[in-house]
Amino acid sequence: MEIRQLFDPESSTYSYLVWDSESREAALIDPVVDQVKRDTRLIRELGLKLKYALETHVHADHVTGSGALRQTLNCIVLVHENTRTKCADVLIKGGDFIPLGTGRMHVLYTPGHTEGDVCYLIPGSVFTGDTLLIRDCGRTDFQSGDAGTLYDSITQQLFTLPDDTIIYPGHDFEGRSFSTLLEEKLHNPRIGNNMSRNEFIQLMNNLKRPPPQRIHEALPSNLRCGTQGMELMHTAWF
Repeated sequence: MEIRQLFDPESSTYSYLVWDSESREAALIDPVVDQVKRDTRLIRELGLKLKYALETHVHADHVTGSGALRQTLNCIVLVHENTRTKCADVLIKGGDFIPLGTGRMHVLYTPGHTEGDVCYLIPGSVFTGDTLLIRDCGRTDFQSGDAGTLYDSITQQLFTLPDDTIIYPGHDFEGRSFSTLLEEKLHNPRIGNNMSRNEFIQLMNNLKRPPPQRIHEALPSNLRCGTQGMELMHTAWF
């Protein structure tokens, strides 16, 4: 499968355009509403058919572009069944496969950052959302987060994949674009170097981070696939 990494500078969010080179069928993981015009233009320039807008979880730091992409490109919106969103076309769960041309994407259920987090696995690569970041991981102090659950998700789901698996995170604030599972096992200060579950819980429970700046806007909008107020913004997107 082909991969194009896309970046939103305001929220430091990575979106990922993934497609089958033969069929030209594509999926866009974690689209950002402010970048829908850019993403739509790229999809058309590459001659792709966007089949899916995929969410790794309900985001608190940016408004998703999935609803706008569905309206414009007639794609299907997929989110995990535990997200409580009413706007998705398909509710997915761990163990599901998403067909994409001659290939498929495997859904890994990885709660802990929120109770509705998933990662998307393709041969050689995994899109980890906020579950596992480069030298970091998702916070667990709101949105039904749980440090012990996140530890289990990372160690029992992600760290059991081959060491050379490339991880593509949902965010990075230092300009890093990807890593490998071996790097994170060895060097991630949050959970690497064989950190115990109790050590991880204590560390995460003592982190003091300010809430995301757009949380009060993002959460209610993202439960509607980012469509809250869409009619007022539509002309600015397209």
